[in-house]
Amino acid sequence: MGWHDSVLAGNWLTVRSMAERSVSSSVLSGSNPVEFDSSNPITLFIVQLFIILVFTQGLGWAFGYIKQPRVIAEVIGGIILGPTVFGRIPHFSNDIFPPPSLPYLNLIATIGLILFLFLVGLEVDIGVMKRNGRAAALISAAGMILPFGVGAGVAVPVYHNFVNTEKVSFGHFLLFSGVAMSITAFPVLCRILVSTKLLDTKVGVIVLAAGVGNDVVGWVLLALTLALVNAKAGVTAVYVLLCAVGWAIVLLWPIKKGFRWLVRRSGSLEHGPTPGMMILTLLIVFASAFITDIIGVHPIFGGFIAGLIIPHEGGFAIALVEKIDDLVSMLFLPIYFVLSGLSTNLGLLNTGKDWGYIVLLCTVAFLGKFIGCAGMAYILRYPIRESGAIGMLMSCKGLVELIVLNVGYQAGIIDQRLFSMFVVEAVVLTFITTPFTLLIYPERVRSRATADLNPVRDHEKGEMAQLAASLGSRERDPVSRFLVVLQKLEHLAPLMLLTQMLELPSPKTKRAPGERTSLGKVYAKTDADLDETDSDFKSSALEGAALPTVSGQSSRLSSIPITIDALKLIELTGRTFSVMQSAEKDQLLLTDDALQLYRQFGRLRGLEVNPHIDIVGQDSFPSAVADFAQNLSTQMVIIPWTVPSGSSSALLDPSPAAAEREGIVPSSSFSPFDSVFGSETQGSPMYTHFVRRVFSECQVDKALFVDRGFSGGATFAPGSGQHIFMPFFGGPDDRLALKFVVQLCHHANVTATVVKVEKSEDLSAVSSSVSGKVGLEESMEVHREALQRNQLTVGPTSTTFPDSANRLASDTADNIAWSYYTSPSTLSTRPSSLESILRRISFCNTKSPSPLSMTSDYAESVLASSPGPMWRPMLIVAGRGRRGAALNHSDELSRVLTERGLSPTVGAELRKTVGDVAAGLMLGGGAAGMASFLVVEVGGQR
Repeated sequence: MGWHDSVLAGNWLTVRSMAERSVSSSVLSGSNPVEFDSSNPITLFIVQLFIILVFTQGLGWAFGYIKQPRVIAEVIGGIILGPTVFGRIPHFSNDIFPPPSLPYLNLIATIGLILFLFLVGLEVDIGVMKRNGRAAALISAAGMILPFGVGAGVAVPVYHNFVNTEKVSFGHFLLFSGVAMSITAFPVLCRILVSTKLLDTKVGVIVLAAGVGNDVVGWVLLALTLALVNAKAGVTAVYVLLCAVGWAIVLLWPIKKGFRWLVRRSGSLEHGPTPGMMILTLLIVFASAFITDIIGVHPIFGGFIAGLIIPHEGGFAIALVEKIDDLVSMLFLPIYFVLSGLSTNLGLLNTGKDWGYIVLLCTVAFLGKFIGCAGMAYILRYPIRESGAIGMLMSCKGLVELIVLNVGYQAGIIDQRLFSMFVVEAVVLTFITTPFTLLIYPERVRSRATADLNPVRDHEKGEMAQLAASLGSRERDPVSRFLVVLQKLEHLAPLMLLTQMLELPSPKTKRAPGERTSLGKVYAKTDADLDETDSDFKSSALEGAALPTVSGQSSRLSSIPITIDALKLIELTGRTFSVMQSAEKDQLLLTDDALQLYRQFGRLRGLEVNPHIDIVGQDSFPSAVADFAQNLSTQMVIIPWTVPSGSSSALLDPSPAAAEREGIVPSSSFSPFDSVFGSETQGSPMYTHFVRRVFSECQVDKALFVDRGFSGGATFAPGSGQHIFMPFFGGPDDRLALKFVVQLCHHANVTATVVKVEKSEDLSAVSSSVSGKVGLEESMEVHREALQRNQLTVGPTSTTFPDSANRLASDTADNIAWSYYTSPSTLSTRPSSLESILRRISFCNTKSPSPLSMTSDYAESVLASSPGPMWRPMLIVAGRGRRGAALNHSDELSRVLTERGLSPTVGAELRKTVGDVAAGLMLGGGAAGMASFLVVEVGGQR
């Protein structure tokens, strides 16, 4: 039998013996599954892992309610599972955590710790410290020097009372004590900033920058301590330090340059780390850990230094962290903390002397960091509350000090009793950080770091205000500065459409003969049918050119520059990559696909688009939008909402041609919004809550763009343009909607139908009006006749104003706004350029005892008036009307919901978001329910 056959036979015998041993240790044969077996340790390890994860994660969930970082729960969980609590249960430690099994747990925990220190090195961005410069450096230095000094001072009595002076040198213990007192838990500090919503404040920015320097210096001092302790002689310690410095130089210079070259060459900067780069990165991490271990420092320092060479350009470091962060933080670190807890025995602290020194350690550790950092911040002229918050946050210990303590315990610098005393000190200081920070620096006194967002310059504000003043009152001023919330890539298409409608018209664009501009109106092939006294004006309108002035007014409507700020909101979580994203917003701004595509589209359309990114907690999204709107001097915030479409294209395209192609006719009772509001499990309740909070918290004008057919699903002729339908019931929101519709019709390929609706209780007086009881075909004919006659009917109204004075003021404002655009008597007061816009808008008046039903039928007639080949997508613009509406539609909308068989809960949820008018049109069925909607609401007082 040859060598190859011998190997195969040996392998077969090994596999067979393993199988026999597995069968003999089966629970079916009566063996104990938690009994430790060195040849098959996986069974007990799984039991240990299950207990560790369930226990620590459960405590973490509970501690989250009091805004404590997860590290507190994991440390306390480890102490409970150790000899302090569960260890007192008979046979618990020997059965679940027997001493022979601990080396296996220690191996896995060490691997996780190396990877965690690698992530810590990744978090260290020197650029953050450079951007904050002198202040960060001084606070960081003060937060190291003073605590190190007081730590060295308290080391004297602690050394003589708790340290074996024969085995441990005083110099080594003094250096270790100073490092333990002066270090700041940078990773835990980041999580506390997230949980307290301080990461994007001025305090959060300066603390992160100071923490970077504190972190690096602390690890260097700890490496120095270990080098001195592990060296058997002074000369050896020098060699250890020189080797450590030499390896750091090699790693941070030639290897770093080569690694960055490979990252660029492999395309990982643009597309994220490739599998090859991931393998290379892990090899560098563990090779560095191996080298620092064999030279006598500690393997975790190799992982930390390896993290410093990773490039942050293009979001590469963030993408790398995303791939390994969860595995490290949710699997490896809990095992490490439980091992620390197994080494912590609070039962040894059984004398008043022990607890007296614990109080001393807590006091000295806290005052050293707090006075040093807060005092330096106050000297740098930070306000007293901000200075106190900086000092409080920098005094956080947590995870990093626990690592320092474990390293010192393994090196023999401290014994189990002193280790337990330091653990209590670290837990106490970490626990008090969050509540004391919130007490010193509550939300009402905070200033966000986004306060200097390059707002509109003062002279630009003056020019814009002066230009707007020349165009008339606020009710007619065009909106020139927008803030759009670009959350998802699918929001890009509807925002592009709305952006295109806002662009300035080309002066040389001519209309095609026969183009339909409004319901029942088509441009003539010649100007023969136009009144000769107005021929100059009308020919200019047809050509879209600059118009002659009327009554000395200049045509300046088209000269107002449109500026759009695009805001991308990213959720800030407690994960490492999320914190890194917050510190590297500039990099994300350059690599975000949606923002960059939208910016380029704006440039192509001649509009200025400024991208912005904000990374905050999800519950802070609305306040972030409000802050950006205020800081950027925004006039209107636009929130897109892409509603899932039906599977049939005929439901997206309700034209007769589309229905004929599909062979189906959409049911008049069908509403696509059933799929969103039909049950609590469908749609996005969190997004509707976000929309409502933006409407309530933002003090500028708001608009919700509910996209139903502009995002690529609809089929319509290219270049067919858009038609807008707007019901005007009155009130501040409707006046804003009317003004915005006129502004959108500035675009040469946009037309509109605006219907002023009044409510009448007299059924006999509204024969020409449409009620919900009239058939669709008959109602369409009545509407066409009403459009041709353009009658003005006046009837009683029921309003939502609580007193007659406000109602009278609102009615007067409604009449003024309506007359400004429709009455011939205001022609001399309107800018001449406005006339070409108004020619693309059909204005009409009507009244009905059922305004919502009539409005829905009116929308049907507007859509049906367009023949199939020239079908145009319809956009319905409506005021939200949640406050100050001229008509109260509550009773009629309740009837609509009842007729459609919808529950009051569904109707109430939709009404809270879009208002009664838009909800009635959406839920009314037919073409109106399948149109896109723009729901607007005024901000502040009008």
